[in-house]
Amino acid sequence: MLELSGVVAGYGDQMVLQEVSVRVHPGEAVAVIGPNGAGKSTMLKTISGMLRPQRGTVQWQGKGIGGNPPHRIVGRGISHVQEGRALFGNLTVQENLRLGGHLTWRRDRGRYQQRLLDMFELFPTLSERRNQRAGTLSGGEQQMLAIARVLIREPELLMLDEPSLGLAPIVIQRIYEVIGRLKASGMSMVIVEPQPQHVLDVVDRVVVLDRGRVVEDASRADFAAQAEDLINTYLGGRRRAAMASSNGGTS
Repeated sequence: MLELSGVVAGYGDQMVLQEVSVRVHPGEAVAVIGPNGAGKSTMLKTISGMLRPQRGTVQWQGKGIGGNPPHRIVGRGISHVQEGRALFGNLTVQENLRLGGHLTWRRDRGRYQQRLLDMFELFPTLSERRNQRAGTLSGGEQQMLAIARVLIREPELLMLDEPSLGLAPIVIQRIYEVIGRLKASGMSMVIVEPQPQHVLDVVDRVVVLDRGRVVEDASRADFAAQAEDLINTYLGGRRRAAMASSNGGTS
């Protein structure tokens, strides 16, 4: 479905990704983990068209999309929830959803209305806050809105950049319940996470990036079997305790 092959990309003269090759198959959820500065967010930005690869190829359903503008990539069925959420704070919840779903609105307004109802069913809190400005929502509510704003256009591939960042544990649990439902529905996903213990229950594979290179690409079971060594090597010993509790449920 999605294939990066030998991708080199970055900012100005600084190349962050160094010959990155990653595949995502239909219906597959892939976690991308690694230390700060490893290139995780850069990889998502390169896929979504925010960055142009300097070398290598990005293919979507067999066609090259590397260097295409973001709006064309969105139109092809790839949606990206950025770190920091990038909401329009002065607009209401419903207005943010309207902007996210403008392609659906243009094609079929009846379908857009149904998708709006679907988002309110998926995130009941957003229905209660539909006329509230996005900038006044809690962090968890803003993350829900950021996800709903891209889901409303029915993407084939959903990319999430650190969906648990800065959220309370109960909110993270709710976010991952929704992600689990999306996975069960057959949606393909790429999830960047700073805390692997949250993501391991919902993914099929784990890709570890370090210094812009893929250093591990393993099934969830294989990753869980060597998680302690990988976490200590690439994420630092401070996360060892956090991973210990999750290994029992994912191995």
